[in-house]
Amino acid sequence: MKAFVMKEIGQVGFADKPIPRPGPDDAVVRTTSALICTSDSHTVRGGIGPRENLTLGHEAVGVVHDVGSDVKDFRQGDRVLVGAITPDWGSPASQNGYPSQSGGPLGGFKFANSKDGVFAEYFHVNDADANLARIPDGISDESAVYCADMFSTGFMGAEKGDIPIGGTVAVLAQGPVGLMATVGARLRGAGIVIGVESVPRRQSLARAYGADEIVDFTSEDVIERMLDLTQGEGVDTAIEALGADATFQTAVKITKPGGTISNIGYFGEGEFVRIPPVEWGVGMADKTIATGLCPGGRLRMERLLRLLETDRVDPTHMTTHRFPFDEMERAFEVSDKKLEDVIKVLVTF
Repeated sequence: MKAFVMKEIGQVGFADKPIPRPGPDDAVVRTTSALICTSDSHTVRGGIGPRENLTLGHEAVGVVHDVGSDVKDFRQGDRVLVGAITPDWGSPASQNGYPSQSGGPLGGFKFANSKDGVFAEYFHVNDADANLARIPDGISDESAVYCADMFSTGFMGAEKGDIPIGGTVAVLAQGPVGLMATVGARLRGAGIVIGVESVPRRQSLARAYGADEIVDFTSEDVIERMLDLTQGEGVDTAIEALGADATFQTAVKITKPGGTISNIGYFGEGEFVRIPPVEWGVGMADKTIATGLCPGGRLRMERLLRLLETDRVDPTHMTTHRFPFDEMERAFEVSDKKLEDVIKVLVTF
């Protein structure tokens, strides 16, 4: 089969690999659609260390090609969604309520990390009964594939943010995950959602997805504007959706005492992330910092698919580019270099 791989740090390209085979509890999926994520770029730049001929990608849907002897709920030909995070559900971390951390910190993050990812004609899925979700008829591949990561991570930002009904929420950065955090904040009952973004196309999408106000950090002081919008109090919840030290510090500064900083950003650069001590109340302002890794698993995916069935949100507005798998090198370049006002790139197989 053909696969798109990280040959080494800084280099990508196609490679020929054997079609994977499932273990007793596993499945092999024939890929039909996939999305490129900024995390793929972090990986290629060395964010998780050196890798050699590692198949990239972690957002995909497809059709079951083969299943192991102990798989009970899925069969060849089933159309399925696979979460970006595929935990080992029997692990101590899973039993303790943190399946994304199974096997160690971020251990549930297997695709394009500890095993080959989904940018291939076929890919392997561990614990198939727990990590696959059947896609209902009437939901397109293009919609369903957003559940794998963008929905799950963005909504997690709102869930971890402990948003009170009618509360004030700031979402710092309106990339795909930030846009879905904006949707998630509305779904969780926020009274006002403030998006921080400078790119016009993303500002427009943020408004379409439910942002009541947009703060452009290139033309105004974010902290002053946030205080103005919240009558000097600060927000109940700040969702950091970029993964930058300066943005994280801003999130701490704009959150009111007793509020929550919910981090969903990927901090792939720098040795430390700093907390501004004064605005943190020198550690005693009752400001909670919540973190997490994209939740995976069948139940999570089924719930997210339900939001598509009931028309709660249309993620396909984020698809700005579409490429066939044969043009994957160009597709990755557009995503990686942020060309052509890109937001999200869909790849079809």
